[in-house]
Amino acid sequence: MRILGLDYGDRNIGVAVSDSLGWTAQGKGVIRETDLHVILAEIKEYIKKYDIQEIVIGLPFNMDGSRGPRAEKTQAFINFLKNNLDLPMHSWDERLTTKQAENVLLSADMSRAKRKKVIDKMAAALILQSYLDAKS
Repeated sequence: MRILGLDYGDRNIGVAVSDSLGWTAQGKGVIRETDLHVILAEIKEYIKKYDIQEIVIGLPFNMDGSRGPRAEKTQAFINFLKNNLDLPMHSWDERLTTKQAENVLLSADMSRAKRKKVIDKMAAALILQSYLDAKS
């Protein structure tokens, strides 16, 4: 059973997919779109391509655990997906995942330009991996 992980942002959505056993997450791409219907179509392509059975979406809580404007925008996106997809959906605390992804890429001595291209899918993979680890 494969799970799709999403890191929702204003301009980009990082995408990750679990292996078929649900043990590991791999970054698969970035959706660079703002139109919700185009985003939905691209997510449906991932669902079809990888036979996705479940979706995990990072929810950006504030450091004190409260929900700010970014979390509210993400929740609206989650609600949109729930209304348009017939799959189980879970939100997952994503505090510091983008910073964690950036640290991994910096330690790999990756240039700023290359980091910018992969940071979102790396963050999606970290969100999904955290979810998978908590399930096992």
